[in-house]
Amino acid sequence: MASRNPDLPRPAAMVFSKARILADLRAVDTQDASRQRVFTLEAGFRKRVGGHVASLPTAGSELSKFSTNPFVLLIYAQSKHYRRLSELEKDILPAKLFSSMETSVGRMVEDVALPVYGWQAVASGMHSANSALDGKKLDLPVLKVATLKSGPRCLNDEMSENFAGSVIAHGGAWLKENAASQLEFTYGVLYGTRKQSNKKDWHILRNIAEKLPKRDVIAAPSQRWDCRFRLGKAPATATVRVGKDWWDYLGGSLCLTEVFTALIRACIAPGPEEHPGVEYEISDLATIVAMPNSAAPFDVAILQRSQIPWLFFLMRHCCDELTD
Repeated sequence: MASRNPDLPRPAAMVFSKARILADLRAVDTQDASRQRVFTLEAGFRKRVGGHVASLPTAGSELSKFSTNPFVLLIYAQSKHYRRLSELEKDILPAKLFSSMETSVGRMVEDVALPVYGWQAVASGMHSANSALDGKKLDLPVLKVATLKSGPRCLNDEMSENFAGSVIAHGGAWLKENAASQLEFTYGVLYGTRKQSNKKDWHILRNIAEKLPKRDVIAAPSQRWDCRFRLGKAPATATVRVGKDWWDYLGGSLCLTEVFTALIRACIAPGPEEHPGVEYEISDLATIVAMPNSAAPFDVAILQRSQIPWLFFLMRHCCDELTD
């Protein structure tokens, strides 16, 4: 096992409280601009989700459409003590649906959310100057650009080095193309935390600092999640923003709540609340989705009572600990 880089920062745990989540939800509900962003996001998500679901394999599809791994299937069958193919077959469809969605849902969220917060998606063809970019925002004299990944463990060493190389090789061209003089590059992650990351994201910063001449490195990323440098004469920064850090940067402190609220409205219809005493197979799920013991009577229009556990469930994916 490779030794830990001594410059790699040790991230503090990201802690969310349900009381804060509910307070943010109330703020969204009471602010006209925030509510309107939710409705715009909801419409975009609903349209894209409908098209995506229609393209997924269905129960009537042929086996070849599922692209299943026979070795994984047999190991899974052994773990479940299956003896008949009919037992295994009922698990193939939901498993494939999850894996199919993983490859495209991140892009869907980017395409819908970026314009709502004043950014634009970047058409990034393979092996082009823009291949490392997913979004940009021109805030002259600053050009903000971002590459976005769905989760905190998507990178490997080669990808980290390639992203660093792209920033150095093409950052000047990005500035020139947009008539800007300062570059602000973000490696952003849609969910997770820095603590959950495999830390390959930080190595983008390390690689940038190591690839540049020392005279062009203004602040190395030692014990930091950002670095400052020069591309020619242009000042530049590169920053790792994971989960809530990314959404705060994109659209302010309520952005994550707005996005998750819109997703819930687009995907989960209101209905009866879960019956008391329901037993979940995931050991801590009941604790995660329960209303806090100290919660005062809570009523908002933007989400119905039956949808609030979904908000806690989604928020748990962006923190290391969820408290009352």
